[in-house]
Amino acid sequence: MTPTYSARPARIALAAAACIAVLGSAAARAQEPATRASAAKAPAPRAKAWVVPRAPDGHPDLQGNWTNATLTPFERPQGLAQALTPEQVARLEKIRADTVEQLSKQSDPNRPAPPKGGDGSTGAAGNVGGYNYFWIDAGDHMATVNGERRSSLIIDPPDGRVPALTPAARERQAERIRRYRQFGEFDNPENRPLAERCILSFGSNAGPPMLPNYFYNNNYTIVQTRDHILVMTEMVHDARIIRLGKGERLPKQVRPWMGDSFGRWEGDTLVVETTNFHPLQMLRGASDQLKVTERFHRTDANTILYRFTVDDPATFTRAFSGEVPFVRMNELIYEYACHEGNYALSNILGGERAREREAATAPKP
Repeated sequence: MTPTYSARPARIALAAAACIAVLGSAAARAQEPATRASAAKAPAPRAKAWVVPRAPDGHPDLQGNWTNATLTPFERPQGLAQALTPEQVARLEKIRADTVEQLSKQSDPNRPAPPKGGDGSTGAAGNVGGYNYFWIDAGDHMATVNGERRSSLIIDPPDGRVPALTPAARERQAERIRRYRQFGEFDNPENRPLAERCILSFGSNAGPPMLPNYFYNNNYTIVQTRDHILVMTEMVHDARIIRLGKGERLPKQVRPWMGDSFGRWEGDTLVVETTNFHPLQMLRGASDQLKVTERFHRTDANTILYRFTVDDPATFTRAFSGEVPFVRMNELIYEYACHEGNYALSNILGGERAREREAATAPKP
């Protein structure tokens, strides 16, 4: 986890101190002899223009630790434009800050234990208190792209929404539901979600496309060589290896987690095309025709602009695209221990078996 909120008071204090220092020095200069006025008006030296850092092969260096944590949602809420006004941004970020402050208050050490079976709430990690808000790091700012504060990650279609499903996709979706309902939700481990089984990160965090999960651990490490790029997602330590240059695609029947990714450089932009997705990892019920195109472009010393296009004519009525900044972290990424010491899955299944036994022995009405 990357602590973000505790650093905010320090940043505010530093900014205030800087303002006071500037004002104080300006007042002092006003009292200097007039003979030094010309020196005070001398133009300040220009800041050096940022130069794209380059790897030994001459391509932009994308390496480092990055985060895509943001308050900007995947799809645009109804009634908003793509670019938010300063007033909208201030209101949304204040709501977030107030929520963090409220939920981060110290717990009462004398509070009673939660009731058997939980308290019925729908808070983070369930209703028995698996997490408190200390662990949650969903981001505290709206995403900024090209100077705009964005209302959604999706920018095309223009309404910022995922296109409608095709009739064939709706039928596949209904068939999956029918097939799933043949079994109980807790009948076997394979019926549990991938993230719960520590196979992949929540949502599409590992991707592609690599999207924020709006929960925690939205952090990545990029390692770059001449022939390969590795993207390691902190959550569940998913590692995707992108092959660069020309090469053969995997056979259609070979479908690894996170798909088969090939990359190439178009000028200073890394373009990655991924196909052959695992059938259990299909974004929003996509088909085996799913293709995701990603673009990584350094825009300044601390930002990679990440753009993605999702194309699956068998599932969506049109392709859709989005973008989100990956911001440099001045923090380390730590091991994400998921199964290690985790008894949740066996307890989930064991609890269901116990409930079945109770139901079998209960008196009949």
